[in-house]
Amino acid sequence: MQVTRELFNDVMVPNYNPSEVIPVRGKGSRVWDQNGKEFIDFAGGIAVNCLGHCHPALVNALKEQGEKIWHLSNVMTNEPALRLAKKLTDATFADKVYFANSGAEANEAALKLARRWALDVHGEQKNQIIAFNKGFHGRTFFTVTVGGQAAYSDGFGPKPAAVDHCDYNDLAAFEALISDNTCAVMMEPLQGEGGIISPTNEFIKGVRALCDKHNALLIFDEVQTGVGRTGDLYAYQGLGVTPDILTTAKALGGGFPIGAMITTASIAEHLKVGTHGSTYGGNPLACAVAEAAFDTVNTEEVLAGVKEREQLLRDGFAAINDKYDVFSEVRGKGLLLGAVLNSKFEGRARDFLVASTKHGLMSLVAGTNVVRFTPSLVIPLEDIKEGLARFEKAVADVVNG
Repeated sequence: MQVTRELFNDVMVPNYNPSEVIPVRGKGSRVWDQNGKEFIDFAGGIAVNCLGHCHPALVNALKEQGEKIWHLSNVMTNEPALRLAKKLTDATFADKVYFANSGAEANEAALKLARRWALDVHGEQKNQIIAFNKGFHGRTFFTVTVGGQAAYSDGFGPKPAAVDHCDYNDLAAFEALISDNTCAVMMEPLQGEGGIISPTNEFIKGVRALCDKHNALLIFDEVQTGVGRTGDLYAYQGLGVTPDILTTAKALGGGFPIGAMITTASIAEHLKVGTHGSTYGGNPLACAVAEAAFDTVNTEEVLAGVKEREQLLRDGFAAINDKYDVFSEVRGKGLLLGAVLNSKFEGRARDFLVASTKHGLMSLVAGTNVVRFTPSLVIPLEDIKEGLARFEKAVADVVNG
């Protein structure tokens, strides 16, 4: 069978519009397509491939577990799930772990747990969930409603109720919205899809204080920021603010689908037997790969390397901008960076992505105005330099029309 981009149009639901490029092989931070063209990967599968492609630790874990046991129902537990849960709780504020298959599922579990906790402890009037405009929490109907982008949640009929939004970094608006009837506040500790927006210190600490005042649970969606992405194992650790519930996915499996919700023992006890579940959640194959990814990332060397690579990228973007004057600023932290287009190039982020692809560089966008970069946390420094050189050619193309 000949596999071409045209086949996508014949057999796939049209909710995506992928590039003409069909990658077939990856190694480290380089990828090759069907025609043998090489790309440097500054996209990392949207902050998923935290160790690049075909990292030996992940390949070995997959092969070893693949010859032992792949799947069990949750009628039984398994060793990789228990080891990974222990490592997650040892490394964070949490005592308890729930495994799912994705960030959306981890967020769905967090929201259901928060509602159940509030119902059990405080009564049914305490049901409001507050989230933030431009936030993104997944594509299930509950998570997409909590996400702050109406374009993703409109057009599917009546939405889950008692969900309210205000602007990120607007503490006054948040304070006006929260009350004793708020059961949970869900936020990204650095907004990803919404444009790579870091929280101000006043805002993040103020949200935590107001949650405490009103007995509301603070849920951090660390699906994109977690597992080393910001230079801390989890972003909350670099902010000095601890949530009540945290969700993690994307980089957790290094490319293998897995998600987790982690929380304290006193909150966790409200998900009693039968209240929530997942057929594949916590399967031994996913957990074995995730354990290898987690062990590899959770070292001083790798986390310090993230900050070193951030500086190299920032210096490179500054040098390109000195020549071409296309960015107003570079936002973000660690290897979750967004180059914000200035007024001359407003709304043209996709043009930079397309031009980058032409020059052998994989990049991303966050909205129409931000070019987003989420490379491997261990991308070789020479690949960063070569990737920046390719990006400069792409910028030159866009600038010169």
